[in-house]
Amino acid sequence: MTDMRRTLLWVVFTMSLLMLWDGWNRHTGQPTLFGAPVATTAAGPAAASAAGAAAAAGGATAATPPTSPSGQPAEQIVVSTDVLKVTLDGKGGDMRRAELLGYPDSVDPTRNTLLMDTSAERTYLAQTGLISTVAGGPALPNHFTVMTAQPGERTLKDGANEVVVRFESPEVGGVKLVKTYTFKRGQYTVAVKHEVVNVSAAPVQPRLYLQLQRDGNAPAGESAFYFTFTGPAVYTDEKKFEKVEFKDIEKRAPNDKPGHNTSSNDGWVAMVQHYFTSAWLVAPGSPREFASRKHPSVPNLYEVAMLQDLGAIAPGATKAHESTLFVGPQEEKKLAALAPGLELVKDYGWFTILAKPMFAVLHWLHSVLGNWGWSIVALVVLLKIAFYWLNANAYKSMAKMKAVNPRIMELRERMKDKPQEMQQEMMRIYREEKVNPIGGCLPIFVQMPFFIALYWVLLSTVEMRGAPWVGWIVDLSAKDPYFILPILMTLSSLLQVWLQPAPADPLQAKMMWLMPLMFSFMFFFFPAGLVLYWLVNNLLSIAQQWVINRQMGVN
Repeated sequence: MTDMRRTLLWVVFTMSLLMLWDGWNRHTGQPTLFGAPVATTAAGPAAASAAGAAAAAGGATAATPPTSPSGQPAEQIVVSTDVLKVTLDGKGGDMRRAELLGYPDSVDPTRNTLLMDTSAERTYLAQTGLISTVAGGPALPNHFTVMTAQPGERTLKDGANEVVVRFESPEVGGVKLVKTYTFKRGQYTVAVKHEVVNVSAAPVQPRLYLQLQRDGNAPAGESAFYFTFTGPAVYTDEKKFEKVEFKDIEKRAPNDKPGHNTSSNDGWVAMVQHYFTSAWLVAPGSPREFASRKHPSVPNLYEVAMLQDLGAIAPGATKAHESTLFVGPQEEKKLAALAPGLELVKDYGWFTILAKPMFAVLHWLHSVLGNWGWSIVALVVLLKIAFYWLNANAYKSMAKMKAVNPRIMELRERMKDKPQEMQQEMMRIYREEKVNPIGGCLPIFVQMPFFIALYWVLLSTVEMRGAPWVGWIVDLSAKDPYFILPILMTLSSLLQVWLQPAPADPLQAKMMWLMPLMFSFMFFFFPAGLVLYWLVNNLLSIAQQWVINRQMGVN
């Protein structure tokens, strides 16, 4: 069992080093172990405005939004509520900037988090517009069309529940587009209504697109020591949640299949990053198409869109379309109430099936205890109770191994030139002492998925962001400013090594002591909530192992 446990620890340690190296390369824009280097040059507004200059203004295929710009200036409208401060651009009525007022920036806590922005460092915005369903059809109002903002309130006043901003386009291709944003108190959802007015003498058949555009760079302040998904996502009831990696879009040829569902009667599109997301939501029951692509002329710029045919609109008639734009934090329960599957933007990796019920328990504990730090402690205690008898059997096996370890070491030294006989004699000792050499390994494998799932719960839960625990821990999502928790975690890991049977090989014995030191290095840069979880788990394991060792008379 000692050999198996040592092999398992070496696998964990080696994989940790590989993940550290890959994360550092990803952070610095170098080639990673699993793909090409991440581009570090954002497509700023100058580059975006030059996109597709060779194309005709408003020109696009019937399947995708246009990429050619208009050089006309447009008014910038700033809208403020109690939770959002956004900038709407008169060019297309785009949302070009979204500031989350309740969430301090991870790099500069004196500022608010910017989810959307158009600057030299970031391009991230929400766009909508019309294209013709007929190839070669007339240009229609799109996100390059300069629109006029109607007079009205721009700030949510005391006692008011909403702010409404209305844009109207000029006539383009016989069509006028009216776009109305409705911001409500306390909500990160924005109701977006499109009214298509046919002012021509002939019927028109427009297609509406709802698009999110973003550069491929990681969010500012993202750690090099752990990886979280950043990129587009598509959800349908048929294929469920489908993440779309930037690197996969980059490698895709123009005629290649996109790797996600492209049509459905339900679903939504999103742009996902650690803690936050944006998403276009439309009520189910109407056909829609989904598209993702890299920008045809701007490097490191990607788009995901949902498109819907509005049907034939007779001369003089108006067709209205209702949608919702979500721009905010990944609060799981609130997201689940907005649209089917929207809570899946909170990335739990491969362990979603375990992580979701764990978060439900953690959320309940917080409702009782009122502190996320103590909720983490309580959840680890509950897990240790759930696995108490499984751990007890493992620790009894380890205690027996430690008790017979002096005999095994003496046997190894005495019969080191006779390996086959030595192995037979070792197995005889194990049988006599009723020691199962692999008895301590099975519980480790059984529990590992649960603790990995809990790791992802703590890593991805936005409620931890800015949440204090005790004293010096004022943000469970940030590293311990004084490294007290990582130091305690390292010491507890060393104590665990002392409680376990030592390898017979002196070099391997030294490595057993060095491995916790090397493995603990990354914990100095992990969020305090994650370190707290590992520390509590170590302390409870030590207590159980110590009690069992005492009961069995093992020092």
